[in-house]
Amino acid sequence: MATTRSTASRVFSDRAFLWTCLIATNVAVVVLAVLLVSIFWQGWGTLEWSFITNFASRKPAEAGIRAPLMGSIWVCTICGLVALPLGVGTAIFLEEFSRKSRFTRIVQTNIMNLAGVPSIVYGILGLTAFARMFGAFGTNTDEAITFGSEESFWYLRIPFGSSVLAGGLTLMLVILPVVIIATQEALRAVPSSLRSGAMALGATPWQTVWGITLPAAVPGIMTGAILAMSRAIGESAPLLVLGGLLFVLNTPENLMSDFAILPLQIYNWAGRPQDDFHLIAASAIIVQLAVLFLFNGIAVLIRQKLQKPLQY
Repeated sequence: MATTRSTASRVFSDRAFLWTCLIATNVAVVVLAVLLVSIFWQGWGTLEWSFITNFASRKPAEAGIRAPLMGSIWVCTICGLVALPLGVGTAIFLEEFSRKSRFTRIVQTNIMNLAGVPSIVYGILGLTAFARMFGAFGTNTDEAITFGSEESFWYLRIPFGSSVLAGGLTLMLVILPVVIIATQEALRAVPSSLRSGAMALGATPWQTVWGITLPAAVPGIMTGAILAMSRAIGESAPLLVLGGLLFVLNTPENLMSDFAILPLQIYNWAGRPQDDFHLIAASAIIVQLAVLFLFNGIAVLIRQKLQKPLQY
């Protein structure tokens, strides 16, 4: 009798937990759907091509998102080009080549801790390391070391200041621990028999990683990259600390250009008392979602392209 009651209690607990999870998931989906419908309802009427091509303005009817849209694309592109190779390479070294020692355990623990650090802390780090470079070159912009002409695409200034390059590198710090952890988990999911088989056929450790382990882990790596880039696109606190501008009348021309980003522009418009600014803020959110889907779509295509050789 006691065994029957215990079994019934476990079954009831299991079903109660399942229904709790289902209810919580459905509530979250409903809230998200309501928010999306509300945003599209408010912003669709003011979403025009001129809204995308115009610069910011103090008049809601003439305001546009050309500068923050291009700034977001520049910053996220720099972030992805630096964070993804660096994060994947670090994870490959830690998982496939480094010896399991106290030092590697300390490094792994620090990476896990960095993944939970608030993003504004990375903004302070980016301001110190990239924008000011620890004051090694002085605090006056006239003391900066420059290479090339300011009108050239290859113009470079050290320290970077509040430039689009500093913004991209700061966001790189935000998502780098996420990329490393996701890549490590993807590599661990690859069966060890694949590595053993490659080694038995005479492959070197690098050939095994490049030809067997890494292609097999690409789906998991790209999934982590998608999540990391999605976070980067929506971040505003680190770039606000870095000195991201709210009113810019030009698009970036090189890595040292000033920039604005969509999250900061949305925050600026949403905080104003005029209802017209709230409507164009909703339109900017729609564009932000479109950019997010575009980056995610590109990542999915890359994942599918790299996954084909393993299907034969």
